[in-house]
Amino acid sequence: MSSLLIRNVRPMGSPGGPAVDVRVQDGRIAEVGPALAAPTATPVEEGGGALLLPGLVEGHTHLDKTMWGMDWYRNEVGTNLTDKIDNERAFRHASGHDAAAQSKVLAKAFLALGTTRLRTHVDVDTQAGLRHLEGTLRTREALREVQQIQLVAFPQSGLLGRPGTAELLDESLAMGADVLGGLDPCAIDGDPVKSLDVLFGIAHKHQRPLDIHLHEPGAMGAFSLDLILQRTEALGMQGKVAISHGFCLGDVGEREREALLARMAKLGVVLVTSAPPSRSVPPLLACRQAGVTVLGGNDGIRDTWSPYGNPDMLERAMIIGLRYNLRRDDELEVALDTVTHSGARGCGFEQYGLVPGNRADLVLVDAQTVAQAVVARPVRRLVVSGGRVVARQGVLQPEVAAL
Repeated sequence: MSSLLIRNVRPMGSPGGPAVDVRVQDGRIAEVGPALAAPTATPVEEGGGALLLPGLVEGHTHLDKTMWGMDWYRNEVGTNLTDKIDNERAFRHASGHDAAAQSKVLAKAFLALGTTRLRTHVDVDTQAGLRHLEGTLRTREALREVQQIQLVAFPQSGLLGRPGTAELLDESLAMGADVLGGLDPCAIDGDPVKSLDVLFGIAHKHQRPLDIHLHEPGAMGAFSLDLILQRTEALGMQGKVAISHGFCLGDVGEREREALLARMAKLGVVLVTSAPPSRSVPPLLACRQAGVTVLGGNDGIRDTWSPYGNPDMLERAMIIGLRYNLRRDDELEVALDTVTHSGARGCGFEQYGLVPGNRADLVLVDAQTVAQAVVARPVRRLVVSGGRVVARQGVLQPEVAAL
């Protein structure tokens, strides 16, 4: 579809103003305004006064791990992080878990609910090698016209403890992974200086951004974060580093946290949160006030780690709102921002938003305001990706489902 006109919609709620039309041409927003003329042979969609949102953004998930749509997995794993890592690696090896098939199933489920751009971490380790990455690369290619997927080569089993992992990460970036991942340089690798030197060295070699899982609590996590910030500045990687989880920022004292946040803001280091109820979390509003971009993500969805999760970014925005006690309408707009504009900015997705010239990623919902959309999570009436209608009423179009 080279052109499309959507009539009578309210971008981000358009409080107090009349509804507008949105004209799409060649995959981009060409014009936004009242009573636009439809060029000859242009398909027209009637919005009926619906709320118009930009395509939703998933900032942190694990497509390759999911068992979405499969038989129920009975979870009897231990409570330690290493228990979950070892159990998952053993299960995937024994079961022949198919990262290609499963990542595509979950990516399509995201798309049907309005997520047009996402970042996914993909396990790379010395047992599976590059098998999970190869499978998820196939999903990225299959869906490239309808969904933008960033792949993070992620050393889930650690970087230093399994010799050969660094070489696999290096190869992953050469194969087309977009981002290099890292994991707990103290708690998992045991040698944070060496771990981060190796990690930043690979990223610098390939000129790729970094996204580091930092589960470490309190002083340990703050120490690792300090080392990460030192290397970010020394190697000129400003604007190219993300910290996923960053639980330590919810543990340390206010003065230490403010100092770390000020450095993160100065260096353009972004923070990704899934707002879990069971851990300390970085204070969302304080992070934003310090100038740190905060984006939202589900983390794992229906895998060996946890039975929870849902590929609905409006639901994730609601969970973020609940975790941070966001009740005012303007606060709920912040929750949505974590899975829209801040999500896109934090992941480096370009040409995003509801203005002419940007990629036409659009979501229509029946809601009066953004706050209501977050709380009620209404059915997605229409999802447009790259100017193409890909889903109606939460169901993919047949030609998209067949990809």
